[in-house]
Amino acid sequence: MLRTIRPQAALRAATPQARSMAKFAPYNWEDPLNMSSLLTEEQQAIHETARTYAQEKLVPRIKEGWRTEKLDLNILKEMGELGLLGPTIQGYGCAGTDYISYGLIMREVERADSGFRSAMSVQSSLVMTAINQFGSEAQKEQYLPGLAKADILGCFGLTEPNHGSDPSSMETTATKKDGGWVINGQKTWITNAPYGDFFIIWATTVENGVRGKIRGFIVPRDAGDIQTPQITNKLALRGSVTGSVFIDNVHIPAENVLEKSNGLGAPFSCLNHARYGISWGVMGALEDCIDKARTYALERHQFNRPLASFQLVQKKLVDASSAATLGLLGSLHLGHQIDKGVYNPEMISILKRNNCGNALQHSRILLDILGGNACSDEYGIGRHEANLQVCNTYEGTYDVHTLILGKAMTGISAFAN
Repeated sequence: MLRTIRPQAALRAATPQARSMAKFAPYNWEDPLNMSSLLTEEQQAIHETARTYAQEKLVPRIKEGWRTEKLDLNILKEMGELGLLGPTIQGYGCAGTDYISYGLIMREVERADSGFRSAMSVQSSLVMTAINQFGSEAQKEQYLPGLAKADILGCFGLTEPNHGSDPSSMETTATKKDGGWVINGQKTWITNAPYGDFFIIWATTVENGVRGKIRGFIVPRDAGDIQTPQITNKLALRGSVTGSVFIDNVHIPAENVLEKSNGLGAPFSCLNHARYGISWGVMGALEDCIDKARTYALERHQFNRPLASFQLVQKKLVDASSAATLGLLGSLHLGHQIDKGVYNPEMISILKRNNCGNALQHSRILLDILGGNACSDEYGIGRHEANLQVCNTYEGTYDVHTLILGKAMTGISAFAN
């Protein structure tokens, strides 16, 4: 039988640590649950480096990039000099950090703009990861040091005009011929495509007229007839450059195959690396929306009082702050699991789905605080909201990750056969 203890007696019986809860620390709206206390000194230092760089070098450039749909390629060079590209890779001129540090970098870059994080993520999380995980030692030595410094730029060609969420139906082919492979096909919505020195092209192999598995191929720009027109007049991610890739009878040698790639599991593995980074990045974008909306609400007066004094405005800010705080803690925990090697792809789906969906939802709600000024790119929240619509879509839409998790929970696939 449980013994009832009066509240005063319970407090006296508590440990010193529990009693200290009566002495409250100040509330920090920028870090409500003191997540920074969970970081190591090295992680905090990397976080501060990324934040300082993003605020001092990226934020001043985004307005011009957004308006002109141009990317200053010096940005990737600067990231390389700081060791921010391919940071989790060991050796080859890479920093060799843990996955939490990688996430913190993505958070701060996307706090500036999703387009910058997208350009970085393709070079770092997709191209470099593909070569590091599935390439030969010769390929790693040839490409990774240059990619880490952005002396060369790579692109990741998976999505096709007719196949976004269904890459298994891709039409791009690699036909075995003359001791190598002949690539034919089209890829679209490829970040950095107009600037890429080479492309990781995923294609269905064809040998003796028989279609085989999907494999990855390193295709240099100068290998043959390759066209990479820029996709312009975008409504989002205007701070990064996106293009299509058209490949017509391009012959590459056998040594350009990513030798360990053997099926869709290979590109999906790269995507999972990027999705994890996205789960951090979109929270950074939401944090910037919260900061901007809070500042606006404090400074803007209506009905002889600041907007921040109204209940509905405070609710919008608190809901967004709660979502960002819990989303970041989820990504932090997932980073620990990845570093310990005890994670699974469904964990990444939970965080990618949750954080992208919440970031989009709350950025839209925070826009209401700005009233008519929400239309202006001077305030930034509308830019983030447009970008987050894309983040909620690419590398697995919100609904696709829902079905991935539904299958994991029930054992039944809801995907079309």
